[in-house]
Amino acid sequence: MTEVVLLSHPRVADLPARECGEPLVDLRTIGELALDDRQADPAGAYVHLRAGVVERLLVAQGHLPVGLRLLIVEAYRPLWLQERYFSEYAGVLRADNPSWSEAEVRVAASRYISPPEIAPHVSGAAVDLTLCSESGEEVFMGTDVNASPEESLNACYTDAPGISPLARYNRRLLGHALRTAGLVNYPTEWWHWSYGDRYWAMHTGAPAAVYGPQDLRL
Repeated sequence: MTEVVLLSHPRVADLPARECGEPLVDLRTIGELALDDRQADPAGAYVHLRAGVVERLLVAQGHLPVGLRLLIVEAYRPLWLQERYFSEYAGVLRADNPSWSEAEVRVAASRYISPPEIAPHVSGAAVDLTLCSESGEEVFMGTDVNASPEESLNACYTDAPGISPLARYNRRLLGHALRTAGLVNYPTEWWHWSYGDRYWAMHTGAPAAVYGPQDLRL
């Protein structure tokens, strides 16, 4: 695998966010995109995404082979939930690796959960997704969405060397469609794609993110 720049790296974390004011869109109003409820919250925050990202997802879906659709698992994530996810995962890593410093825990945690202050999901810029058939059956991708590095033995990495040819083919189908539409992948998570956040800015050479943290009240 090529070198992975993590979300905790200064190349990402030190980039500014210059909020453009673009609204969050409720994906339930976009009939062309299939929605999954495994990460559903009672208020429905998980199905909100910046308008510009939604537009790009629709473009990406048009690049998929006939019979395949994008299946959206989770988009916007409130800050309090991001903080909880990060704290819980960091706690597991800390307990399993008592010799690690807090800096090492933070870096290792960021392979799987972004530090809350720079999290793409909190800005409505990121989406966790996979592929499905027209009938809603998920396509085989080698791991479940949200499989951690530990439980998947790093098969969650987009370019993991040990996955099957079918999983690799399907990940490349997904990646080609999304990259063509302008999204970027977080390479430790084949399912995580974003546009307009700090990771996108680092990847594309943009001077700043265009989407900052959002406080969605439903």
